[in-house]
Amino acid sequence: MRLFVAITLPEQILAALERIQQNVPGAHWTPPENRHLTLRFLGEVNGADFQDLMPALADAAVPPFEIEIASVGHFERRQIPTVLWAGIRPSPDLQRLQAKVEQVVRSCSFPPESRKFSPHITLARLGESDPLPVRNFLQRNSLFAPGPARVEGFTLFSSHLGKGDPHHRPEVDYLFEEPVY
Repeated sequence: MRLFVAITLPEQILAALERIQQNVPGAHWTPPENRHLTLRFLGEVNGADFQDLMPALADAAVPPFEIEIASVGHFERRQIPTVLWAGIRPSPDLQRLQAKVEQVVRSCSFPPESRKFSPHITLARLGESDPLPVRNFLQRNSLFAPGPARVEGFTLFSSHLGKGDPHHRPEVDYLFEEPVY
C-alpha cells in the first residue's frame, strides 16, 4: 500500500486555489480532491508496518494552528518548469507538527526523510508547457494570499495509481484536541 501523511486543505483554500487555475496551456491541474499539504511521504508500506503506524501517528498531535499560503512558484528540471505550487508561510507550529510526524514515522522503523521539509501544495504538473505562460502565471499571482486557515488535524492517506490522476483515500484522520502538551 502506498502511503503519505498530509494536512487536508480547508474549503476556503481549495476554492481560492481553484480561482487561479487558468492561462497555462498544457498544465495538468491537480483536482481539488487531491490537493493537500504533505507532511511525510512513506511510499510502499506492507500490512504489518501499516498496522504499527496507524495508532502511533496519534502521538504526533499538536494544538490546532493556522497555515497561510504565502507564494506561488515552480519546480524545474534542466531549466524547464515541471510543477506549479503554492508555498506555505513558514510557521513554528507547522514545523513542530512535521517534526513530530517524522519522529513517529522513524520510531516505526521507517528510514529518515532525506529531503528538507518544504511545505507546498502542488497546483499543476506542466509536462511540455511553454515557460512564458508559466512566468506570466507566477507574475499574475505573485500577491496571491487567500488568508489563514485553521489546521485541526492531519490524515494518513493511501494513494492508488492508475489511469489518470491518482486516487487518494483517507485511511485514518487524526484530529487535534486543545490543549495537547
